[in-house]
Amino acid sequence: MNGIQSVSTLTRKSRSNFYYAFLFLPRPQREALYAVYAFCRIVDDVADLGSNPARQRAALNDWRAEVARCYAGRALETPVARRLADAVRAYPIPRTALESIIDGVEMDLDRATYETFEELYPYCYRVASAVGLCCIEIFGYSESHTRDYAVNLGIALQLTNIMRDVETDARAGRVYIPQEDLRRFGVKADDLAAGRYTPEFVELMTSQAARARTYYERAWAALPRSDERTLFAAEIMGRTYFALLQTMERRRYRVFGERVSVPTPKKLGIALRCWSRSRWGDRQA
Repeated sequence: MNGIQSVSTLTRKSRSNFYYAFLFLPRPQREALYAVYAFCRIVDDVADLGSNPARQRAALNDWRAEVARCYAGRALETPVARRLADAVRAYPIPRTALESIIDGVEMDLDRATYETFEELYPYCYRVASAVGLCCIEIFGYSESHTRDYAVNLGIALQLTNIMRDVETDARAGRVYIPQEDLRRFGVKADDLAAGRYTPEFVELMTSQAARARTYYERAWAALPRSDERTLFAAEIMGRTYFALLQTMERRRYRVFGERVSVPTPKKLGIALRCWSRSRWGDRQA
């Protein structure tokens, strides 16, 4: 399997919400995004290598070295890194953003909980907003506010992920919902891991949904009209994850026991609407 096939196959097999955003893009952009996405997936998987921090840190350091080689034009070790090198040659993807993604994954090796949202924010920035900052360089943009859009949308997407995966994460020993929020609503980490659906849990999740909505609203407020045409793929991602948030809200946050998702036909419908709005206007939520 060549480099292009390996990274695109990884994206398809993941059934990622991102995959549908990529479908409408020209091939060069699509291939660059596949490379960034595959890099993110592989680096993220390092956190799941088991309870061997030394091995995990070594793997992350290997990827830091690969990123450095991408920008130095030196020989690379893996097919994904070679495709990532092609992407950074073709587009002004910030090295700092790629390194931030690795730093975010390393945070999972250092801590399993966050006391406040202010402590959680840097984690969300590194594992999600930094990805957005890579993506907008591939999409293309003209206004500096677009970086604010990418950062806020990344936070919103990560908060949505945290809500969806709250049980799975807790069973793995990680609780991303701030501890002060758990205490405020009388929910314990053990309740999350055990999948205890209670009125207190619903109140907790309602508060998390409100926070996520705030960041979606900030993102859309920061999106310049002049960049809407080039950023339609980012909007597909954002609107798909917002639909996921709405799905959880309609279900009254019944996220235990199964992975909540947006049906494929709805994802495709969102993609088509975002693409058509980018061409003919009518910007709506």
